[in-house]
Amino acid sequence: MNPYTSSGSVVTMTANVSGNDSLNDLGDGPRQPGDPERYPVGAVTRRLLGYVRPHRISFTASFVSAAISVILQLYTPILIGEGIDLIVAAGQVDFDALLPLVTKLAIVVVGAAAFQWLQGYCVNRLSYETVRDMRVEASDKLSRMPLSFIDSHAHGDLMSRVVNDVDQVGDGLLQGFTQLFTGVITIVGTLAFMLSINLTMTLVVVLVTPLSIFAAGAIAKLSNKSFTAQQRIQGQLGGHIEEYVGEQKLVDAFAYGPHAQQRFDALNAELYTAGERAQFMGSLSNPGTRFINNIIYAVVAVIGCVGVITGVPAALTVGGVQIFLSYANQYTKPFNEVTNVITQIQTAYASARRMFALLDAREQEPDAADAVELAAPQGEVTFEHVDFSYVPDRKLLQDICIEAKPGMRFALVGPTGCGKTTLINLLLRFYDIDAGRIMVDGRSSRDYTRASLRRAFGMVLQDTWLFEGTVAENIAYGCPDATREQVIEAAKRAHAHKFIVQLPGGYDTVIGEDGGTFSQGQKQLLCIARVMLTDPAILLLDEATSSIDTRTELQVQAAFDELMAGRTSFVVAHRLSTIRNADCILVMRDGEIIERGTHDELLAAGGFYAELYRSQFAQ
Repeated sequence: MNPYTSSGSVVTMTANVSGNDSLNDLGDGPRQPGDPERYPVGAVTRRLLGYVRPHRISFTASFVSAAISVILQLYTPILIGEGIDLIVAAGQVDFDALLPLVTKLAIVVVGAAAFQWLQGYCVNRLSYETVRDMRVEASDKLSRMPLSFIDSHAHGDLMSRVVNDVDQVGDGLLQGFTQLFTGVITIVGTLAFMLSINLTMTLVVVLVTPLSIFAAGAIAKLSNKSFTAQQRIQGQLGGHIEEYVGEQKLVDAFAYGPHAQQRFDALNAELYTAGERAQFMGSLSNPGTRFINNIIYAVVAVIGCVGVITGVPAALTVGGVQIFLSYANQYTKPFNEVTNVITQIQTAYASARRMFALLDAREQEPDAADAVELAAPQGEVTFEHVDFSYVPDRKLLQDICIEAKPGMRFALVGPTGCGKTTLINLLLRFYDIDAGRIMVDGRSSRDYTRASLRRAFGMVLQDTWLFEGTVAENIAYGCPDATREQVIEAAKRAHAHKFIVQLPGGYDTVIGEDGGTFSQGQKQLLCIARVMLTDPAILLLDEATSSIDTRTELQVQAAFDELMAGRTSFVVAHRLSTIRNADCILVMRDGEIIERGTHDELLAAGGFYAELYRSQFAQ
C-alpha cells in the first residue's frame, strides 16, 4: 500500500485546483453540493425511508408498541366516563361496580406506560442504526471522491455534513417517527372510539379540526427556507473554524487573527440572524395550533353540555361528555406534538438535503472492468504526448514526452507553477490526463487498478502528514504488518532513529495531531522512514529534503541514493545542487519541457537551466 494515498496527505500536494464536479440530479439537471435546496420534500422522505428499510424489526416493533400503547390510552377515557356515571350524587356511589373499574383502569394505565417505553426504546434503536448507516455511507463516499472534489470544497463544510448534519437527521428521525407512529394511530383510534359512541359529536370534532392542520402547514411552509439557510451558514462557519484552527501557527505568524475574527463574527452574526428567524418561525406552530385546539375543546364542551341538558344535537350523559372532551383533546394532540417538534424535523430535512447533495456528487471514475493488478512492477514509465489542465480553458501541461527506463533518476526543475507536482499527480492517477498516454511497464496506467498502481509508488512530499498515533504506527502506515525490527531499520536508514530513541516513549511515543510538537525536519524524517519501509519500485520525491538542515540532508541524500539504486525515481527539486547525479534533468516552463539532459550537458548548453543554476550560486 502506498503510504501517501490517503486524502489527508494528498490534498496538500496540489494548489489552485478548481474542479467543478456536478451532482446527479433527481431529474432536473446538474446540481452542485452547495445547492441542496432543490431536493423536494417527497424525494428526501423516500430516501430517508430507504435507510430505515433494513431495520424492519425495530420499525415493526415500534409500530406495534405504539398501537398497543395508544389503544390502551384511548380506552382510558371510556373507563373514566363509566366511573363518572357511577357517581350519581353524594352518598349515591356504586362502589361495587366502581372498584373493579378502578382496578381495570390501573392495569390499562400501567400497560400503556410499558408499551410507550418499549416504543421509545425501539425508535431510539431505529434512529441510531439509521444514523450509523448514513455516516458510514458518507465516509465511504468521501473515500471514493476524486481529488478535484476535495480540493474545490471547504473541508470544514464537508466534515460538517458527515458529523453535524447526520446528527440532525438522527434527531429529526427520532422525533418524527415517535410522533408519526403515535399520531397516526391516535387519530385513527380516536375516530373509531368516537364513532362507536356517538356519530353526531364525532362529526363536530372532525369538522373543526382541519383549522389546526391548515395553521400548522402554513407556518411550516414559511419556516422551511429559514432552516435551510441556517444549515448552509452553519456549514460555512464550520469550514472557517477548521481552517482557522488547523493553520493557527500561520494565522499567528502573519498576525491575521483580527481579520479571521472579523470573518468569524460576520458568519456568526449571519448564523444568529438565520437561526433566530428559523426558530421564531418554527416556534409559531405550537402556540398557534394549541390556540385553535383550545377553541375546538371549548366548542365540544359547550355542545356536549347542551346535549346533556336538551338532548340536542345528541343525548349524552355527564360521563359521555367527559369521554368526548378527552377524545377531542386526544384527537388534536398529534397536531400539537408535530408542531412542537417541527423545528427539529425541518432542521433534519435541511441537513438531509445537504447529506444527499454530498452522496449524489459524481464519484471518481471507477477502474475499468478489465483492469488488472500491477504485480511485480519493474519501474518503466513513459509519457506519450500528454496534455492536462485542471480547468478546461486554462492550459497547463502540453505535449509532455518522457521515457524512463527501470532504475533511471529523473529530476524535474523549473519555476513555481510550471507543472512539476502535477506530473506526480498524474503518475498516481489523482487526476486523469486530457490527451496522450502514461505507460507503466509497457501498459497504459488506466489498464491497472488504481490501488495496485499506487502501491508501486512511494512518495515523500514537501508538506508532511502524520496522524495521531505512535511513532512506530506512523512509520508503518504503508506496511501495517511490518515488524518492530523492520520499522527500526527504516528509521535508521532515514537517520530518524537517533531522535526517536531520545523521546520519552521511544517508538511508542504518541504523536499529536499533525505531528504535535515535532519539528518540521523531524516530521520529514519520519515520512522518509515511512517510504523506505514500503520499498517501492518507483520513487516520487517532491522537495523531500527541503525542511532538513544541510548536514542531515547529506545523510538522508546518501540514504536516498541507496534506496534509489535500481529503482525509477522522479525528483522535484528547487535546490539544483541536490540533483547533479540525475540521469536526466527535465527543465519545465509554462507546462512544457523546454530542456532535457544531464547536469553537465545543460550547463554546457547555456540555456534556461544554466540561468537557474547560476542564479542560485550568484555572489
